[in-house]
Order: sequence, then structure tokens, then C-alpha cells
Amino acid sequence: MPEIEGHVIQNFDSLAVTPARTSLLSIAEAGFQAIQTPTVVRNAVRLSGNKLMVHGAEFDLSEYEHLYILGVGKCSIDAALELEAILGERITEGVVLDVRGTDALTRIKALEGSHPYPTNENAQHTAELLTLAKKATEHDLVLAVISGGGSTLLCQPETHTCADEASLVRHLFKKGATIEELNTVRKHLSRARGGHIAAATHPAQLVTMIFSDVPGDDLHTIASAPTVLDESTLEDAKRVFDMYGASASFSVEHLFETPKDTEKFSRVRNELVVTNRTALDAMKARAEELGYTAEICDTELQGEAKEVADMIVKKLHDSKERSVLLYGGETTVTITGPGKGGRNEELSAAALPLINDDELVLSIASDGRDNTDVAGGIADAHTREQAHVRGLNAEDFLFTNDTFSFFHTLQQGVETGYTGANVADLVIAMKHGSS
Repeated sequence: MPEIEGHVIQNFDSLAVTPARTSLLSIAEAGFQAIQTPTVVRNAVRLSGNKLMVHGAEFDLSEYEHLYILGVGKCSIDAALELEAILGERITEGVVLDVRGTDALTRIKALEGSHPYPTNENAQHTAELLTLAKKATEHDLVLAVISGGGSTLLCQPETHTCADEASLVRHLFKKGATIEELNTVRKHLSRARGGHIAAATHPAQLVTMIFSDVPGDDLHTIASAPTVLDESTLEDAKRVFDMYGASASFSVEHLFETPKDTEKFSRVRNELVVTNRTALDAMKARAEELGYTAEICDTELQGEAKEVADMIVKKLHDSKERSVLLYGGETTVTITGPGKGGRNEELSAAALPLINDDELVLSIASDGRDNTDVAGGIADAHTREQAHVRGLNAEDFLFTNDTFSFFHTLQQGVETGYTGANVADLVIAMKHGSS
């Protein structure tokens, strides 16, 4: 796989102050490189004459009147740029909704929305995307890109407001709801999630490239499944409401059922084109190139970030020198304080007091945004020493959920900017040893 020019980790050189850190960051870099959206799209999409191959499925473009492109999520801009490069004038029209904007597209319209909470702007953009979806007929081919961040972007309420929904999402985040639970509710709050986009494109042929950002790669959870026949029910969503006491601040009457007519999904192909396994395999290979024994321990990592940190460090303690343990998934944080930070910074900060001097832990958001402007923070002896010099205690910042301030003050946060990729979170636990 050709690497993109320069480091994805923008402050690689300033962070690489020890040989162990240099190895750690090099392993992380390999993971970032492997999931770059242009590379994923090039691997998935081929055009030869009128024959369009999408992840092994073949379509004869001469049999369709129009080719429409739809996209949503943090990978959609980069995917659209690559699709324009591959398909060019074959594209009739397109709309993609991302957390970033661009002026570089010529045949596909780029819309910029907000994240991690829905806004009226997201709702307006989603309506425009749905308008194009409904334009497709049985004689048309729709190629869609669905990626992480899509749940927030696809805000299309019926009887509530986006502000109401944002408050609900904050409540569920604070109570520690899992991504599956959260998206079960979200699917029943939007006319664009939970299969609604697929229903809108019917009876056109729809083929969707899905970029997984959830543990287990469940198509029914990724971006709240806008092109997948939803298996959850209105009662399932209500149960999540009850479980987390959401009814106190948000009326359960705003929930509605998702499309269940199987005919609406009869011409839909959903293709999973990238997962965290792609990144983990590349990280394992890089670690082994560097002389470490590497193990992919879990691709479905879940649980409270602090508890997961304890579990990972205990396994690291039992590992041999020159070992690397790799994890992919998405932890949760039960918010009890007013601070700023994300689950990756929380996990790394929780690991810091537990690790030995020859051990390092780095948890990073693959999209580059750990609910803050950094992807994560490094836990190692150097960070601990810097904290001691500054009189900072990681546990104090964990108590207030202010781990961003901890790593930012020490300048130990990993900076990537938006990576244009999203396969959930990646964790590297390393025992460097004395050599």
C-alpha cells in the first residue's frame, strides 16, 4: 500500500523523544495509513469500459440512465474525491454530507455539517441528500458511501427539534450508553436513518460502501444504518429510553418506527469495505518489522474506559519484553465532571498511574478527533515525569473528566487533524523492555 505524503500524525517528531515512543508512533502511523479513504475506495471500486466493480459486485453502466452518488459521514468527502477521479463524467449528480467541506468536487455537491451533536444545519443538508435519493428511478444506479459520524449528520426529525435530540444524545452519552444502544434510539428519531435512505432510493439499484466505526462491524449500527433494513423496533428504542431515564427530559412520543417493507430493500447491496481489522493488521505488521512480538487481542473492545485501561495494563504486565498488544473498538465514559476530553484520552490517562517504566499505552481515535482537537494521549514514563514536574496528577483530571487539559498542558496529545477515515478507536499497549 502506498503511503500518503508525510506523517498523518502531525506532531510525530516532537512526540518521538525516546526510542520506545518512536516505535509506538510508527505503529500508530501504520494504522492510520492503512485506512486512508482514498486507498480504501481505490481498492473497492474499478471501472473498465462500462463495467463498474464495487467490492466484487459488477454493474453494467450501459443498463442505467443515471449514476448518482450519495455519501454521509467523516469519510464521504475523501471518498467523493476519489469516486470523481475514477468515474468522472459517468457521474450524473451527487451529494455528500461530511463534517468538513471542500471546493475540489466538480460533479458531486459537498455539504458541511456539525458533529458530535445534531443541528438545524444538519437537518437542512439531510433534506437535500434525501431529495436526490428520491430522484432516482428503477432505471438508475445509486452508489452510496456510509461512514462514522453519519448518525449525527443525518438529523431529520418529525415532531422534535435537532436541539431536543442533541440534549437527548448528551444525556445518553453522560449515562454511558453503548453505541448500539444510542443508535437504536437514533434510528427511531430520523427520517434518514434506520433504512430510510434505502427506502428513498427505491426502486433504483443501490450499492453502498460501508466504512465500519463500531465494534463488531454491525451493519445495523454503523451510522445508524441508513441503507440497511432495520431489525430494531420502536419497543427496543423505548427500552433504551427507560434504561437510561431519558423520558424525564425527552418525550418518548417523538420516536417512530423504521421502514419494515422488505420490497424497499430488494435492490440494495451493502458492502463492508473497511474495518478496524484493516488498521490492526497493518499495525501488527509494522510492530513485527520493528522487532516486537505483536498480538491483535480484540477487534470489539468495549466497556468503561477506566476499567478497560486496567484490563489492558494487567495483560501488559504479564507480557514478555518487546511485546505489543493491539485493540480496536469503542469504550464508553460515564461523565461525572465538567471537564473536556474523550474516551481515548480517558483510557490513556487511566493507564498512566498503572504502567511500569518500560510500558506505554496509546489510545487514539481513528478519525483524529477524540471529542477534542487531538486523537488521544500517550501514557508512558516520559508523560509521567512531565506531569510530576508540573505538579499534575492524572487521577485528578480523570475525576473531572478533564483529560484533554491534562495531555494538552503536558503537550502529550497526538495531533492528526481530521484524518478522513473512521474505524472507531485503536489502542496500542507496548512493553519496550531494556533493549
